[in-house]
Amino acid sequence: MPMLSDIAQRKKIDYFLRPLPKDAAILEIGCGEKWVGEFLRGAGYTGYVGNDLVPPADIVGDITKWDELGLKAESFDAIVAFEVVEHVDLFQEAYDLLKPGGTLLLTSPVPQMDWVMQVLEGVGLNQKRTSPHDHLIDFRTIPLFEAVEIKRVAGLSQWGVFRKPEAMIQPIAA
Repeated sequence: MPMLSDIAQRKKIDYFLRPLPKDAAILEIGCGEKWVGEFLRGAGYTGYVGNDLVPPADIVGDITKWDELGLKAESFDAIVAFEVVEHVDLFQEAYDLLKPGGTLLLTSPVPQMDWVMQVLEGVGLNQKRTSPHDHLIDFRTIPLFEAVEIKRVAGLSQWGVFRKPEAMIQPIAA
């Protein structure tokens, strides 16, 4: 019997990943089991880079120190952070790394339903968490970004597509 997380992976591919342009510069924060990168590379996406705290990520290190990792400001078209923002606040870093108009793709447990996710983990229906969920956030309150779409999945998970606002045009002085 497949775990719920396996089913969710297939749905995330269709919802989040397939719509991305094949030549987009894509950073995955918290690439973990590497399934996003395996899918993207296998499907012909050419600009994927995976980041995690431990090898074998493409870039190993703490994303909050992105400049020390050799990453450049405003260099990505899309950032993927599936099941990451409940572990670390990375909104400023994502904002800094995304091009104006770039897309932030997020999934995370619904804060008030995280206890159910723990029960599902305990009975082996969902993958075990790697660290505490001490940064749970309701996607309707995400800072810095414009919400394109936020949806709840099975009442337990929240999926969000967010956009970094385009640069403000300064008025010309008369």
